[in-house]
Amino acid sequence: QVQLVESGGGLVQAGGSLRLSCAASGRTFSYTMGWFRQAPGKEREFVAAIDRSGGNTYHAVSVKGRFTISRDNAKNTVFLQMNSLEPEDTGVYYCAAGYIGPYAPAPRQWSYWGQGTQVTVSS
Repeated sequence: QVQLVESGGGLVQAGGSLRLSCAASGRTFSYTMGWFRQAPGKEREFVAAIDRSGGNTYHAVSVKGRFTISRDNAKNTVFLQMNSLEPEDTGVYYCAAGYIGPYAPAPRQWSYWGQGTQVTVSS
């Protein structure tokens, strides 16, 4: 069993930055970790993923160059650094874990999910 808890969301102006954190309940060295987001009335959308070593990452085109995923296995924590935020980035951001490769854009591919943290970007 893996438990994930997100933090770091909030309200920020367009062009600003936020760093999200996801704390895992136990060792996650065998798991790929990822971030998804969901805006009201929309489907859950893949944002980024990182493999168990942290050596390979994948970012959605919509956030490439602005967001960066990273992990600290010693702290059982994964991060999402979000820069140059836009109003379109607004939504609930979810941390996910799975025994899969880093390219896994479909939510059904992931085994564990956090409760989400709200990110709101004002214009």
